Amino acid sequence: MRITCPTCGERTADEFVSAGSAEVRRPEGSDNPQDWVTYVYLRDNPAGQHREWFFHAAGCRTWLQVTRDTRTHAIVAVAEAALAKPDVAA
Repeated sequence: MRITCPTCGERTADEFVSAGSAEVRRPEGSDNPQDWVTYVYLRDNPAGQHREWFFHAAGCRTWLQVTRDTRTHAIVAVAEAALAKPDVAA
């Protein structure tokens, strides 16, 4: 898999650290233990396009939001995390 970093250009995936789903929302202001169990442990494993966090550890050290197809690992979009537009429906 190759990821095109907006700063460094196209690089192999081993330069990046995957930090999981960019779709998960932290339960802000909740003191309900079940909300936190769900947040920490219960994750979907979607087939198809999915947004994920990647850190360019062996390059510019930028956080990226990568949209990739989980069935084929094809990269659909890459954006710097600070510039990524949040999904309004999420």
